[in-house]
Amino acid sequence: MPSTATPSSLEHLAALAAQGGNFSFLLGDFLDGFYRRPDPEVLTAEPALLADRHPDGAVLDAFLAATAHALANAQGWPGPAWAFGAARYLHRPFFPIRAAAFRATLLLESPPPFRSRNLFVTANALSRA
Repeated sequence: MPSTATPSSLEHLAALAAQGGNFSFLLGDFLDGFYRRPDPEVLTAEPALLADRHPDGAVLDAFLAATAHALANAQGWPGPAWAFGAARYLHRPFFPIRAAAFRATLLLESPPPFRSRNLFVTANALSRA
């Protein structure tokens, strides 16, 4: 049974997702806490790779790295070293919105930490507004 705990770090978020937690909800909860009290420590510990433990694991591995990279950049901190490991990059482009009409928008809007990992998301992918 998936845990209902609020993730205290990206490492914790990955562990909860590996146990069956909903990644989107977990990410939202993590971001709420991060934006309330930014702390570089919650980005530092490397999340376990999900590629072999979750159906969307490779995408989630890249997404966690892009999130750490983007949040660190926004705070003026260096990105954590683990976020730049080869396993944190996708070999093929991934578009979470599958409709072809949105591809051009996602290609243009995707923030650099996501785009560099072949993840094409909206400009506000980490927004909590």
